[in-house]
Amino acid sequence: MTQPQMAPICLVENHNEQLLVNQEAIEILDKISQPVVVVAIVGLYRTGKSYLMNRLAGQNHGFPLGSTVQSQTKGIWMWCVPHPTKPEHTLVLLDTEGLGDVEKGDPKNDLWIFALSVLLSSNFIYNSMNTISHDSLEKLHYVTELTELIRAKSSPNPHGIKNSTEFVSFFPDFVWTVRDFTLKLKLNGEDITSDGYLENALKLIPDNNPRMQASNLARECIRRFFPNRKCFVFDRPTYDIELLQKLETISEDQLDPMFQKRTKAFVSYIFNYAKIKTLKEGIKVTGNGLGILVTTYVDAINSGAVPCLHDAVTTLAQRENSVAVQKAADHYSEQMAQRLRLPTETLQELLDVHAACEKEAMAVFMEHSFKDENQQFLKKLVELISEKNGLFLLKNEEASDKYCQEELDRLSKDLMDNISTFSVPGGHRLYMDMREKIEHDYWQVPRKGVKAIEVFQSFLQSQAIIESSILQADTALIAGQKAIAEKCTNKEAAEKEQDLLRQKQKEQQKYMEAQEKRNKENLEQLRRKLMQEREQLIKDHNMMLEKLMKEQKALLEEGYKKKAEEMRREIYRLRHNIKDMKQNSDFFVDSAVRDLALFLSSLLIEKAIKGLISFFRSK
Repeated sequence: MTQPQMAPICLVENHNEQLLVNQEAIEILDKISQPVVVVAIVGLYRTGKSYLMNRLAGQNHGFPLGSTVQSQTKGIWMWCVPHPTKPEHTLVLLDTEGLGDVEKGDPKNDLWIFALSVLLSSNFIYNSMNTISHDSLEKLHYVTELTELIRAKSSPNPHGIKNSTEFVSFFPDFVWTVRDFTLKLKLNGEDITSDGYLENALKLIPDNNPRMQASNLARECIRRFFPNRKCFVFDRPTYDIELLQKLETISEDQLDPMFQKRTKAFVSYIFNYAKIKTLKEGIKVTGNGLGILVTTYVDAINSGAVPCLHDAVTTLAQRENSVAVQKAADHYSEQMAQRLRLPTETLQELLDVHAACEKEAMAVFMEHSFKDENQQFLKKLVELISEKNGLFLLKNEEASDKYCQEELDRLSKDLMDNISTFSVPGGHRLYMDMREKIEHDYWQVPRKGVKAIEVFQSFLQSQAIIESSILQADTALIAGQKAIAEKCTNKEAAEKEQDLLRQKQKEQQKYMEAQEKRNKENLEQLRRKLMQEREQLIKDHNMMLEKLMKEQKALLEEGYKKKAEEMRREIYRLRHNIKDMKQNSDFFVDSAVRDLALFLSSLLIEKAIKGLISFFRSK
């Protein structure tokens, strides 16, 4: 991010019960190529969400706080700032309109704001007042409806919360902030931490009362969807009503010392532990990638569809992989232009530079691409580099041709200017001596390049008529001597023609061998990338397995054997998937590598055939 965003901007506008993406905000995100840490906050309106977000931005003001009972924030507002503790990262703060605003007509909008905040963030903050009670959990009913609002895959999720694995891999870490907290952090007479307070509050309560069941469902959803949880409790900022109404303008030392302490602890935690927005298989989201996700999700909502996590990743991959292709191709062109001095002395010199630049370009693509189904974008890059390499080969030939021609013109100037002086007895010998000197001097010229033989061959052909005329006019030679001289000239011309043919064949062989070597290296790069992706996928699933087993243990300890049994089946499915991925990793990778190998071979054969056709057409 080159410049910090000076003030918050609306990212998703909630207008007339319709969600609209603000293109100006998307343009800001498009300019951020750095990974982003996305912190979103939701909660009931008038609970002080904006103050916490302003503190994360290092400001007292920015997101409007308001001092009345009206909700100040509508839709989702965004503030992008350089990350305070992670260089080359951007902190994206998302402040949302208050849930449960009585002025809103359609409560469905609250659900979508909540769901979007979960989908977009890497760290999700739920802000509430006073305590974590049955009432506050009941009000957090939005979390219980996430499986109805979001799909992990294109097909519907028939199991809901019972199959939360796919959601967990996408969902953010969860932070519950409790404002104006007045209780003592004690449990059964023992001091507990705020995290302990949260975990105790999330224990399921055996009660068939509908209200208790509703709060239990919220508890269960939080535990299943958000295995990484944290809690902060805050005292009142101040007991002075007047100061409370102007928090944006007062200095920090006017606030309650304990509130200051806990605010600093909260800010420090977010700065140091809030993670980069990451999708499945370890895919890190950049600012421009976040913009694509925002647009994709809101478009799905407005079309009446359910946002699909897999589809959004696919859309993001299409865009990011296209950018990766262009970035890699540009790197190849820039590096070739910088490193090549045209004309090169030999073809091998150009091929060596090409090999180094192609290897770097492939590494650039591998670094920035993901989910490249059937390697369609990698194949496109290979074709682009092949085309660009062809242009560099052509430029090299043109530069060599021009340079050789200029040198021959310089060396043969005296010969051509005095051609009439050879029309004398013994003129043919004089002509041949001068032409041999031109040839000697020509081959002493450095860095003539790949067209040296061909250009000199053309020069000799252009001299053939002149030589024949001088030979026939030379009265010092008898007919037999002229015939022998003409035979020698024809033999020399034929030998040089063979030299040229051998050079072309040798160059073609060198090109084929060099590209075959590069193809092997490209295939090895692909193999390493695919293996890393598979390892990351297995690692992600193992982490999910660990979290499910921890939750299953907690359910057993709380006496919920039936729920623990349901989770056991989910754990079994996940273990089976992990085992299947491990067993099929080599097959999956080998199949992808074979497919690319066939493509590279066909491209190389096509290139060779075109080269031969071009050579024979030039004859």
